[in-house]
Amino acid sequence: MTAKEIRFSVDARDRMMRGVNLLADAVSCTLGPKGRNVVIQKSFGAPRVTKDGVTVAKEIELPEHFENMGAQMVKEVASKTNDLAGDGTTTATVLAQAIVKEGLKNVAAGANPMDLKRGIDKAVDSIVTNLQKQSQVVGSKLEKIKQVASISSNNDESVGDLIAQAFEKVGKEGVITVEEAKGTDTYVDIVEGMQFDRGYLSPYFVTDSEKMITDLENPYILLYDKKIS
Repeated sequence: MTAKEIRFSVDARDRMMRGVNLLADAVSCTLGPKGRNVVIQKSFGAPRVTKDGVTVAKEIELPEHFENMGAQMVKEVASKTNDLAGDGTTTATVLAQAIVKEGLKNVAAGANPMDLKRGIDKAVDSIVTNLQKQSQVVGSKLEKIKQVASISSNNDESVGDLIAQAFEKVGKEGVITVEEAKGTDTYVDIVEGMQFDRGYLSPYFVTDSEKMITDLENPYILLYDKKIS
């Protein structure tokens, strides 16, 4: 069994706080419309430039074990926020850093950690209730869709406008897929119906031998997720 290093009290808390600060400080600089870019060196290929908080957080691993534990806890906050909401990871990271910082300050002053935890839970419930009262339903209003999309794309209004156009064209029942373009242009491509990236299973299905395509008018379509033998 690998030997474990054990730390207690102030020593352990201070080390973990350093890890929290290292990760949160790297992520927090991307916050808001005036947020700055972060350059990430990869083990292979060109460096990556991003303004996405969760992307920055996922790349951070610290050599000191206790500092890394603090960083990983905040990274978990960013990842779960991204999974649940798809956005707000930088804000969640900044809030987590502030909660840990003020919490440790109160513990050092003699506060009971469990009382602090219960107080934080009550504050969270109160804030969430207040935010829900302030929230607005986006619905199918294009201007609101554009605003939300622009914020999610790092305040890029051109991207927000394209996403709003896509929602307008396909409606509530449509499917929107984001793909990386081969060129430098960003555009919306409308495909009627559904498209599957597969061909025919057997050449016997071919109806046009010159073009080697299968062209069927108003066929019956079976969608089945199991193996057909």
